[in-house]
Amino acid sequence: MLDVVNLTHTYGSGPEAHRALGGIDLKVSEGELVCVVGPSGCGKSTLLRSIAGLVRPTGGEVRVKGRPVDGTPDDLAVVFQDYSRSLFPWLSVRDNVALPLRRRGLDRAARRTAAAEALAAVSLESAAAKYPWQLSGGMQQRVAIARALAYRPSLLLMDEPFGSVDAQTREDLEDLVLAVRGHHRMTIVLITHDIDESVYVGDRVVVLTRAPAVVAADLRVDLPGPRDQIGTRELPAFVHLRAEVSRLVRGRPEFGPGEFSPGELSMAPPHVTTSPLMNTPSHLTKE
Repeated sequence: MLDVVNLTHTYGSGPEAHRALGGIDLKVSEGELVCVVGPSGCGKSTLLRSIAGLVRPTGGEVRVKGRPVDGTPDDLAVVFQDYSRSLFPWLSVRDNVALPLRRRGLDRAARRTAAAEALAAVSLESAAAKYPWQLSGGMQQRVAIARALAYRPSLLLMDEPFGSVDAQTREDLEDLVLAVRGHHRMTIVLITHDIDESVYVGDRVVVLTRAPAVVAADLRVDLPGPRDQIGTRELPAFVHLRAEVSRLVRGRPEFGPGEFSPGELSMAPPHVTTSPLMNTPSHLTKE
């Protein structure tokens, strides 16, 4: 579905240049939900915008369904953190959700039907005639998610989509994304600074280093489903993986029982690959 090959990006030039991405390699299969985490300012959003075709990378390549990205692909949608800027305040909720469907060439009746179905999927059918400014922050973000769903993209990109809502609403939206993904079998790349969130919703957690960012680790999340905000977070496997991701993000790998010490990395089994930058396993599978 998604292939990112040696992606680099530099802002500016000369002595003031900032190299955000140092060579990102990433593959996402159809139907996967992959979370990307890393230190603040490491280039997570630059990576997402490059995938979306909103930023032209300095080097490397992005391919969606085998086709190089040059501009925003037709079958891709993005949900941003700042929902207040992504929704048009003068349009109703229904019309905000239906607006991108004009690009699909749908007539007005078909657009309204698709918008109604998408709003029902996020439990906002009763708010269709309201305006964004009449809704809470969490409800506005649900509208943004509904707009993406109505477009039926093959790839959904989410840039810290829950960073501006309270903790309870954040948990509700995490569960909404899992439900939507399960129903539509949508491929999702979710950028987040929240380590717990990445482990809770992801099939994999990709950890970036500080800028210029490269992939420090690609961890498989092997947790039973359906996931539950209380039960899942209490599982020893969840606690262990959360700690592993936290250590990697902070660049301070430590090795507890059952983990690989630096001297043992050369003896790691075939399903564990290592990152020379972190000197720790960069892909763990529990099969």
